[in-house]
Amino acid sequence: MTLDTSSNVNTDSDITGRRGIVLVLCAPSGTGKTTLTKRLLKEFPRFSFSISYTTRQPREGEVHGKDYFFVTEEEFCEKRDAGFFAEWAEVHGKFYGTPKEATLNMLEQGYDIIFDIDVQGASQLYGNLKQGCYVFILPPSREELENRLRGRGTDDEATIMRRIANAQKELEQAHWFNAWIVNDDLEKAYDQLRSAYIAATLSPQSSPDLVDSIMEDWR
Repeated sequence: MTLDTSSNVNTDSDITGRRGIVLVLCAPSGTGKTTLTKRLLKEFPRFSFSISYTTRQPREGEVHGKDYFFVTEEEFCEKRDAGFFAEWAEVHGKFYGTPKEATLNMLEQGYDIIFDIDVQGASQLYGNLKQGCYVFILPPSREELENRLRGRGTDDEATIMRRIANAQKELEQAHWFNAWIVNDDLEKAYDQLRSAYIAATLSPQSSPDLVDSIMEDWR
């Protein structure tokens, strides 16, 4: 899913000159992905967010069409089966999905979109959007990941072991990502994430007409 849906339009005047990119971040729980993502968003205000669809009930203060599109399970499944979503998932018995067409429209307008999702969602995005920079953030070791999970003090032993088992399954899928970052030092890991994002903005996919426009002088 998208990281956040509280602000789906970025009014930064820098939105010109290139197509937006999709930046997808995946990592096992406890690896530090959320901290890294927040730093990236603070430094680069160009990022925007699509509004997700969900079958859960709105929480206090949430507005339909601004925070989420709140729909019934029947409506969601109809859209899912029609290929409406770029990615979707079931979380705690409720469905969440990112609309494909709206996402593509935002990219055409020059907005970069960041996704903080699991490996399954990343795989769906890769298959549906055919573009993006996919970054996998790794823990230094199993031992260190266990230490971090225990240090949070929020999970019981069974939950920690389940997260470790899930981490192994996720790591087995890291081979198809564009970039790997080991978060053993926060400053180093952030510098690498920042570099991966900047490099993605320089790809030919981001500015497909650039060379032709420059070569006009040769014609």
